[in-house]
Amino acid sequence: MRTSRQYQSPYAAMLWSCVLPGFGQFYNKDYLIGAVLLGLEFIVNLNSNLNLSLIDSFIGDIHLAHHEIDYRWALFYPSVYCYGIWQAYNAARANNNKLDGQEVDHRTYLSGFFIGVVVGMDFGLFWHDSGLIQHYSALRFLDFPVFNGLLLGLLMGGLGHLMENTIYRRYKKATI
Repeated sequence: MRTSRQYQSPYAAMLWSCVLPGFGQFYNKDYLIGAVLLGLEFIVNLNSNLNLSLIDSFIGDIHLAHHEIDYRWALFYPSVYCYGIWQAYNAARANNNKLDGQEVDHRTYLSGFFIGVVVGMDFGLFWHDSGLIQHYSALRFLDFPVFNGLLLGLLMGGLGHLMENTIYRRYKKATI
């Protein structure tokens, strides 16, 4: 199905997917996956009113941002976004290994980071909708619908990456 492809930078593929899910796949010439991810991004984004909530969060109108966002749809966005970045990065690495004549690595990279980001962002969006933030005044900075998801996503992503590397090192040491 695929013809020989040229070297693709995994970091460029990852950055293109950061711009918009599906763009990294287009960069890697995975057109079907890219079209599906792009379509999912538009469906989830439009149904969740995510961009309107972002604009209101940036201008400081938290109350309106709370009421505009549809959390039932917004909880899908981190999964689509992170899967697009993860898939683009790993597909570019696999393609480059194949071009270099190396065996295709069965290990995926950054899986722990992106699983942590998805869990953290979903938890942050869910936690934001609960009353916990209103009870503790020290947590009022997390009252933005999107920013608390980003903060918890990055924290959980770092923890997931650390756990993945620790487990992989132990597994690699045990198999040697």
